[in-house]
Amino acid sequence: MTKIHVTDTILRDAHQSLIATRMRTEDMLPICDKLDKVGFWSLEVWGGATFDACVRFLKEDPWQRLRQLKQALPNTPLQMLLRGQNLLGYRHYADDVVSNFVQKSADNGMDVFRIFDALNDLRNLQVSIEAVKKAGKHAQGAICYTTSPVHTIDQFVTLGKQMQDMGCDSVAIKDMAGLLTPYTTGELVKALVEAISIPVHIHSHATSGLASMCQIKGIENGAAAIDTAISAFAGGTSHPPTESMVAALRGTPYDTQLDLPLLQEIGFYFYEIRKKYHQFESEFTGVDTRVQVNQVPGGMMSNLAHQLKTQNALSRMNDVLAEIPRVRADLGYPPLVTPTSQIVGTQAVMNVIANERYKTITNEVKLYLKGRYGKAPGQVNEAVRRQAIGNEEVIDIRPAELLAPELVRLREEIGELAHSEEDVLTYAMFPDIGREYLQQRATGTLQPEVLEPAKADNGGLKQAATEFNVTIHGETYHLKVNGTGYRNQPTRPYYISIDGVPEEILVETLDSIVINPAGTAETGQSAAANTSSRPRATEPGHVTTSMPGSIVDVLVNVGDKVQAGAPVLITEAMKMETEIQAPIAGTIQAVHVKKGDAVTPEQALIEIK
Repeated sequence: MTKIHVTDTILRDAHQSLIATRMRTEDMLPICDKLDKVGFWSLEVWGGATFDACVRFLKEDPWQRLRQLKQALPNTPLQMLLRGQNLLGYRHYADDVVSNFVQKSADNGMDVFRIFDALNDLRNLQVSIEAVKKAGKHAQGAICYTTSPVHTIDQFVTLGKQMQDMGCDSVAIKDMAGLLTPYTTGELVKALVEAISIPVHIHSHATSGLASMCQIKGIENGAAAIDTAISAFAGGTSHPPTESMVAALRGTPYDTQLDLPLLQEIGFYFYEIRKKYHQFESEFTGVDTRVQVNQVPGGMMSNLAHQLKTQNALSRMNDVLAEIPRVRADLGYPPLVTPTSQIVGTQAVMNVIANERYKTITNEVKLYLKGRYGKAPGQVNEAVRRQAIGNEEVIDIRPAELLAPELVRLREEIGELAHSEEDVLTYAMFPDIGREYLQQRATGTLQPEVLEPAKADNGGLKQAATEFNVTIHGETYHLKVNGTGYRNQPTRPYYISIDGVPEEILVETLDSIVINPAGTAETGQSAAANTSSRPRATEPGHVTTSMPGSIVDVLVNVGDKVQAGAPVLITEAMKMETEIQAPIAGTIQAVHVKKGDAVTPEQALIEIK
């Protein structure tokens, strides 16, 4: 009998896939005693977007979450997802940061590190794997599965062999988009099992409805372990249900030997917990076989819909889905997983919105084409590369070789706000939101986002809710406003849904808000993001943006002289940065934005004369 091991994703990927990574530690700890008795091979509890969500939205210390879960789950190995040289962020970090992050994660309770690179460039896994082995923990190499003219089973098997040679203790097939089909899974697992001596795990999302069948065929061909999710958070863009897979394998040579009634008790607990997070539910909860054609993961689909809705261009979703494969081909067929999914998806949206391919090219695409993310799996479109970076050098070494050590500088930058090395690493991962979190912690002003619906008369909690239509320039939008906050605090969070897309603003503590023609919310005294004072972009020298986003940096001042094409702003949309260039040569007459401002198309952000 071959016992099949199970990794449950309920505390990380399951809620990341279905409720935008919003589950709080307070809802995890009460069920840990039962989770710890199940006998899972591991519980995935950390990594991916959980670190970001803890700091950005939940105002929790992710390191404290890890320590609490380790204490509550003493008998179950804890597992995390690590993006190789990217760690948990969206850029490459210097080797000293990578090594230190892995060691501190191990010190705080991490046992299994699943390590991947978006391009399957194993040079980007080298330092992480070495650090995990030095810490005495389990290093699992993850092969990002995708399909394209340049990806083959032989190539994936070669990756598995190389991972074993690098010191990995196991290999996972990471099917992040739900692209695997059952018989291909069987063929791939069989080839890997014959080629390597370490265990093979299967991680497949249920987006296309095929994941459970893929796991069965993988098990029949020698897979040692599968990833599942407690049923209350299974299916859709999550994973096959744990209870269902345990039942399917029961009494067979592949029995998991897990306690099905106990799993069902845990399922009922999370069924009730999920109700608390209804406002974050993904729109893509059912089977979507389109992923087999466009390869767009569910989370990426949500981002695309959000971006297009903010542009009043949701009707162009099919154009974007058709453009994504073309951009992917131009970039040498990268697998669509963080961060390459955002890189490809955002560029495709920009191409469609502008009605011109590569009129605007994101900084991330430029860095990708310079080789700064690693080696592309296939041949890059040289015409696109020249348009993006001209004659700039394309590197062929491991990208992190060009990065100087960072830890000393990071410690100095964050200073006394950091009470530990873990705090320094939080700042390293996300400098802006990390600093904001540490400042709020220092001043006692941490405010986690409000879960709806709020209870009436709860310690002075006040709630306002209304729905209405507003017509602006002939376009009608349906707005739903839910405002909840404590009256003795200077600001109140208002949660606004525009045509079903949630947004959040902060306004002064008053009983009413007004939606102005620029789409921002104001009170009678002030606004959280008052953009209505910006003029409309009507002149050749008016600098604007093609997509809604935020200002990352302002590169010029009033009085500066600039040439046409010179960078003047850096904006961020969908976690991707774009360099905004001067449309004409001239002198900067006015700057209407500052770092952190929200901006929309058609606004004049800078005026050049």
